[in-house]
Amino acid sequence: MPHAVQDLEIRLLLEAIYARYNHDFREYSGASLKRRVLQGVEQLQCDSISALQGLVLRDPRAFAQLLEIITIPYTEMFREPEFFVALRQHVVPVLHTYPSVKIWVAGCASGEEVYSLAILLKEEGLLERSLIYATDINPAALERARQGIFPLSELQQYTRNYQDAGGTAGFSNYYTAAYDAARFDRELCRHVTFADHSLATDHVFSEMNLICCRNVLIYFNRKLQDRAIGLFAQSLCHRGFLGLGSKESLDFTPQGAAFEPVALRERLFRKR
Repeated sequence: MPHAVQDLEIRLLLEAIYARYNHDFREYSGASLKRRVLQGVEQLQCDSISALQGLVLRDPRAFAQLLEIITIPYTEMFREPEFFVALRQHVVPVLHTYPSVKIWVAGCASGEEVYSLAILLKEEGLLERSLIYATDINPAALERARQGIFPLSELQQYTRNYQDAGGTAGFSNYYTAAYDAARFDRELCRHVTFADHSLATDHVFSEMNLICCRNVLIYFNRKLQDRAIGLFAQSLCHRGFLGLGSKESLDFTPQGAAFEPVALRERLFRKR
């Protein structure tokens, strides 16, 4: 099939999803989104993107399956450990000066970043006075995050990441292993609020001391990246912190001037 026809089918699919389900993927990065849509065609056993459109419009369960394919990024606990080292060095001392701390994990997916931050806050004596907002557009991913159950096969890598991130205890202290899964301590989530929120369509909902949106913006086009960064600038308190992924940047964005680098290599910034 010609690429131009496929591109048109994808645009129509995204418009249909927005009209039917109010999920807006129209400003997502084209190449990445196209790969995922084609994966959806294959996994949902459709003959074409147009056939996929007809299926998801008629069947909310099929849309839920497609949503999983489109929105779930690769993630792991304490991913890019140097970022968490930078948090301990540059952010934690400032957070200690506040009577209470609010943190937003935007695009939390299945929760690995949320639990990583909760462990760090616990070790730094901040968890009890922190409130973490963990948001995503995928209800199935949010439910997995609430459960805090991760494959046992991933724990060896997570343990290495935790140690490289400056962990001060034994990582196994934070979970109970059974069969092929590990359930993380429910106390880690006592101060976490999981909520549906779209960086494409929703607005600011609270004033934050720290926002982490790591390895999410890479799936957006420039227009949607600018919108998301604008939301973060509005949501952060005076001199609040913003953490991005290693391949993400504030360069050439209208809101970039609102931030100054704290640890540029680790993509940690502070609102001016």
